[in-house]
Amino acid sequence: MLLPILQVHSEDIPPYVLVCGDPGRAAVIAARLEGARELAFSREYRTFVGQYEGITVAVASHGVGSAGAAICFEELIRGGATTLIRVGTAGSYSEETPAGSLVVSTAAVRAEGLTRQLVPDGFPAVGDGRVVQALYESALEQGGVVRQGITVSLDVFFQGALEIPHKAYKQAGAVAVEMEIAALYVVASLRGARAGAIVAVDGYADSDLAAEYDPHTNVVAQAVEREIAAALGAVVKLSRSDRG
Repeated sequence: MLLPILQVHSEDIPPYVLVCGDPGRAAVIAARLEGARELAFSREYRTFVGQYEGITVAVASHGVGSAGAAICFEELIRGGATTLIRVGTAGSYSEETPAGSLVVSTAAVRAEGLTRQLVPDGFPAVGDGRVVQALYESALEQGGVVRQGITVSLDVFFQGALEIPHKAYKQAGAVAVEMEIAALYVVASLRGARAGAIVAVDGYADSDLAAEYDPHTNVVAQAVEREIAAALGAVVKLSRSDRG
């Protein structure tokens, strides 16, 4: 079956898939795989497949924002993916989590618009416990600052006339903010898949801490390398557990 948006055949989609926003990052992740080949590059959706420690793994980019990302998640699951791990970036709410840190998302605040059209308002966006734990353990093995906790998913990136309630989310205990995890967790829940997410912090979202935003520093690049290694390590842990 051809997945019409991704332009990938379902028989090429394995159970384990890493997803990221940037098509360029998808290529960087795929470079870690043995025998990697590009399956398709359609719109913002770039898909690869290869082997990692004997496990078949796909990598797919989903673009920016929940609406487009959800299409990617839906088609991957329809194609046979059963475990999806987002490998992304986020803004921090705390000095304890500076640029270069890794955050494993246990759950996401549904502050975007997409999931309101999929599930009732009170329905939570929660990561799969086994996937989250595997990501956290694997991230700790990479060194550096690693935190786990609730992340916020927003649609907005640049502030308009209305104030973005970052301070309220921070006060409530959120660790970081990004744009797609809530969609991933809700779609996975709806479709019977499991999902987790790890993000590299590329700056502060809190206006009291924010400096000039620059996601292209060496510190952030190194964090992205660590999160890729952590995500692949989590796949290995999950695969071993799944095989019993």
